[in-house]
Amino acid sequence: MAVLAIALAFTMLSLDRTGKVDIDYWWVYGGGADGARSLLGSVAGSMISVAATAFSITIVALQLAASNFGPRLLRNFMQDTGNQIVLGTFIGTFIYCLFVLRTIQGEGDGYEQYVPQLSVTVGTLLAIISIGVLIYFIHHASTIIQASYVIQNVSEDLHSAIKRLFPEKIGHGEPEHRQGVEEIPMSFEEEALPIRSNGTGYLQAIDNGELMEIACKHNLLVRLKVRPGKFLIQGSDLALVFPGKKVNKKLTKQINDAFILGKERTEQQDIEFPIDQLVEIALRAISPGINDPFTAIRCIDRISAGLCHLVQRDFPSPYRYDKNNKLRFIAKGVDFQGLVERAFNQIRQYGKSDAGVTIRLLEAIAAIATYTNNSKYQASLRHHADMILQDSREGLSQEQDRKDVEESYYQVIKNLNNDDNNKDWD
Repeated sequence: MAVLAIALAFTMLSLDRTGKVDIDYWWVYGGGADGARSLLGSVAGSMISVAATAFSITIVALQLAASNFGPRLLRNFMQDTGNQIVLGTFIGTFIYCLFVLRTIQGEGDGYEQYVPQLSVTVGTLLAIISIGVLIYFIHHASTIIQASYVIQNVSEDLHSAIKRLFPEKIGHGEPEHRQGVEEIPMSFEEEALPIRSNGTGYLQAIDNGELMEIACKHNLLVRLKVRPGKFLIQGSDLALVFPGKKVNKKLTKQINDAFILGKERTEQQDIEFPIDQLVEIALRAISPGINDPFTAIRCIDRISAGLCHLVQRDFPSPYRYDKNNKLRFIAKGVDFQGLVERAFNQIRQYGKSDAGVTIRLLEAIAAIATYTNNSKYQASLRHHADMILQDSREGLSQEQDRKDVEESYYQVIKNLNNDDNNKDWD
């Protein structure tokens, strides 16, 4: 936006110099050089002051977010389009006024008086727009630090990741009549050689298309040892390549280039990351220092909505084939059981003394159970419901609270035992 402001300034000044634009209108600035200087100087000075204030408010919002929601949520604030537009508008207006101000010449300056009237008018218009943007920023800054807003944004990231990753297209999946494990060579473990990481950091994404192209080009079978979201140390194994005799420095570099490392995790290929963010907000909310179970309940609601969406998606097969139906690489990803543990374990452990949080956990499991008849998924949900019930008996001191939890538990069992519990999720 700063660059666009510079381009706008040069464009308007060029139009003023050519005189091809009719400026004989009442709304066009018609004053002298001193008035134009005073006007643009006031606008520029006020804009830089307002921009500094906006920066300060943004920093305060970041501090509140870090303390209340966790430092990993700062990425969401830094990427907020509203904040970027507000700061860009203020800075752009300031830069525009500076570039126009330097061209104004008065009669006492030793030059012929020159006032770019159209450019000064546009500067006034930018100042008016900036006032509107300031009003928007005051509202926006007070909104983005609210727990409901933060939780909703993370929940949207979760749903977007589910739609993007399940199922994920890497070549094409294993046909129903084939068992990929049977196509793995018997000598795979003995002849395969590892490809080790050249760097250290969080694995943010894997270029699956590039890996498939490499495997097809060199006639390889690749088994991935890591998945996005994992922290890698330089020298740790990324994949096993068969046959190992084809592994060389060039191939190692090509495969390493398909693994994108960064300083922090992202939700692009890491379905666990938005779940971890919601869990972190919930844990902070039920901590003794904050003691806000309602925020934790909101997080549980959003997690349950995401898992209800997830159980209706096909998890991609770990066995990936090329266009000729030849097994090229094995990319074992996350499973439902692991995601449920990620979602509920810590909240269950830290919230077992809060009846409201415990009951909402069971209600969430009951809701998820109505969307699946997969026996493995049901067994995992039953296991977590049993652990929640057991923890509540130890953590809740009031008998009535324990009875309320047991009623919610029986509802979970009822939903799990219902064979006609498939529903379409929209």
